[in-house]
Amino acid sequence: MRARTTSKFKCHLVTISLIRNQKLLLDMEFDTKIVVILRDDLALWQKLNVTAFTISGIAGTEQIVGENYVDASGNVYLPMSRQPILIFGANRQKMREVYGRAMKRGMKFSIYTEELFKTYNDEDNRAEVAKVRGEDLNLVGMAIRNTKRQIDTVVKGLTLHP
Repeated sequence: MRARTTSKFKCHLVTISLIRNQKLLLDMEFDTKIVVILRDDLALWQKLNVTAFTISGIAGTEQIVGENYVDASGNVYLPMSRQPILIFGANRQKMREVYGRAMKRGMKFSIYTEELFKTYNDEDNRAEVAKVRGEDLNLVGMAIRNTKRQIDTVVKGLTLHP
C-alpha cells in the first residue's frame, strides 16, 4: 500500500514539473490553446477576478464547456471547460505587446481594463471600455483561444504565472 501512495505522489510531481517547464502533454489532445494573461502587479483578488471575467468571454462564445459532473450520490454539478487553461504573467509593456500581436492577427479575445475594478455591472464595464481607444486601453488581463501555433506566437516571451 505504501509503494502505491509513493508512486502516485511521484506521478504528481512529474506532472507539476512538466507543466512548469511548459511541456504540456495535454497539448497533444487539442488543436487549440486557451490562455489568460494577467498583469503581474495586480493584487491576488484582482488576478482571480480578471481570470474569472475574461474566461467567461471565452466560455460563452467558444463552445469549450463539457458535460455536467455527477457524483456517486447523484448530485449534478455545472460543467467546466473541457480544455486546460494556461495562465501567464506580464508587465505593462508585455501586456501591450501581446495585445498588439493578437490584434495584428485578427484574433478574438476578451479584455479587462483597470477601470473595470471600479464598476459593478456589464453595462458600465462596456461604457468604460468604449471611452478609450484600443491602443490606450489600460489592460490588466486578456483571455484568448486560438490554434496552438497562433497562441504560441502571441505569448512568446511570457512565462507561466507562478
